[in-house]
Amino acid sequence: MDVFEFIIALVCIVLGAITFWMILFRKQWSSEGKKIDPQGEYDMYELSAMAESLKERIDVLESILDAEIPDWREQNDHGDK
Repeated sequence: MDVFEFIIALVCIVLGAITFWMILFRKQWSSEGKKIDPQGEYDMYELSAMAESLKERIDVLESILDAEIPDWREQNDHGDK
């Protein structure tokens, strides 16, 4: 086997391993890399998860404001309860 055949065999093995690895982990990539759909098409589970995440963020922000500025609610009350 000369050097050229060895390089071709090595490239084939490496490309085969990379292809196998990509196929094996593509499901993880597709679920982790899912971003906001520009078309606005979501199922109810996704919308529920987004709403829960936003609710948790709001709760954290309100607790920070309560600790830093205790009367922020009264200062920003515009009567729209």
